[in-house]
Amino acid sequence: MITIAWDVDDVLNDVMRCWLEQKWKPEHPGCTVAFEQITQNTPERILKSTKEEYLTSLDDFRLSGLYAEMKPDPVVLEWFKKNGHKARHIVLTAVPTKAAQISAAWVMKNFGRWIRSFNFVPSPREAGEVLISKAQYLKWFGKADVLIEDNEQNVYEAEKIGVKGILVSKPWNKSRIGIKEALTQIL
Repeated sequence: MITIAWDVDDVLNDVMRCWLEQKWKPEHPGCTVAFEQITQNTPERILKSTKEEYLTSLDDFRLSGLYAEMKPDPVVLEWFKKNGHKARHIVLTAVPTKAAQISAAWVMKNFGRWIRSFNFVPSPREAGEVLISKAQYLKWFGKADVLIEDNEQNVYEAEKIGVKGILVSKPWNKSRIGIKEALTQIL
């Protein structure tokens, strides 16, 4: 049985879209940026803000309760209902340490029937932390066969260590494989 490592944000959920619509735009009424225009992650240049302002807003979204209320991606949830029993599932996400428990609670609330392990690497912006990439974590873990991710660099690094990477299409990456098609490549 294969082990699948799932990214959380923008794979299991639609955090960038939810944050943009529920947090950023209400607080920046002049912002006309659509989700499809977020062609960089992090999007501070597109939003005409600073990176610090963007990250603070995203953290505030996570800590406000809005994150906890997000719905899972319906295509992914349906895939789990039909196929979840065919593999082992873990989460591997990059999130600020102060928000890891919120992300973990969201995962267990929505996918706890299938996902048995929540793992995170602290986001690179956390000063003083020993930084580790997702690929380094996967290499240490030694059990993942597939990584499902929205970050091209994470997929590239995972494939270098022998973990199959599936890049889910988002405006900020080069993949043109939507989530539905990506899920067909897993099993």
